[in-house]
Amino acid sequence: MKTYMRIKDGKLLPDADGGEVILYEKPTADELAELETIHEIDEHDLRSATDKDEIGRFEYQEKCVTIILKVPKNYSAADNLLFKVLSIGLFVFKDKLIIITAEHVSLFESKMSNNVRTISDVLIKIIHSAITHFISHLKIINMISDEIETKLNQSMDNKYFLNMFTLEKSLVYFLNAINDNSTVLDKLKVSAARIGFSNDNVETLDDIVIDNKQCQSLANTYTNILSGLMDARGSVVGNNLNVMMKNLNALVISIALPTFFTGVGGMSEMTNMCHHIGINPFFGYLTFFVLMVLFGASVFIFIRKYDKIWR
Repeated sequence: MKTYMRIKDGKLLPDADGGEVILYEKPTADELAELETIHEIDEHDLRSATDKDEIGRFEYQEKCVTIILKVPKNYSAADNLLFKVLSIGLFVFKDKLIIITAEHVSLFESKMSNNVRTISDVLIKIIHSAITHFISHLKIINMISDEIETKLNQSMDNKYFLNMFTLEKSLVYFLNAINDNSTVLDKLKVSAARIGFSNDNVETLDDIVIDNKQCQSLANTYTNILSGLMDARGSVVGNNLNVMMKNLNALVISIALPTFFTGVGGMSEMTNMCHHIGINPFFGYLTFFVLMVLFGASVFIFIRKYDKIWR
């Protein structure tokens, strides 16, 4: 789908008649042919713009500047806690900016579309928006990790462990993408004068570089923490299993001992004993049942206390 946007009164607004900024979302075969023939964008660059595994890069070509930027994919419930990364292509010409994405990406929010006067302003805003989205996604991953950690400490369900591994995988993707963007920003900063950035653009770019370094540091911290604590969480799960097995063993023993005593004689022997003593067999069985229950409970409590003493 092709969308035209025009810079007007300091804002970036949709315009069906055309504009300096052209956005191609999920470009069709005809649109790809249009990009290749009319706008003279190289076929390899077009494939790179829609390839999620493409490495972020910056290339200064004869007719345009090609930027492959990494952005976080919009999360959906179908992703099952896997936060993915996409590539977008930014092709900067003298009089236009062409953006190519493989799917819908939140690039043009209301705040981002304000205070723009030139194509360079729009480019800077898009890069800043990508860095901001990475930071917000990292915060969400951290909150989900804390929630799963709490559940993991109280449960032995494998799904929580798998969720942690999925988040760890997401952080690795994010860290690689942020590192790629860092390289792109460094090259963009070196070529700022060549591209035609104003002094304000350069100052904003410096701020974006700092934000990206903070984002990179945040991703590194979350990755190291999550990776380093996976073994500890595995030990917690193993300890929970050991405690449950001890409780089950104590319960089995407390049931087995009374069963042994009840099996020594039999129903007929118990009945004869009650008649010999001169009591009703019903009360005799009831009394014996209560005694065995108390005996089993006493054995269970003794085993639990003994286990705590030697732990």
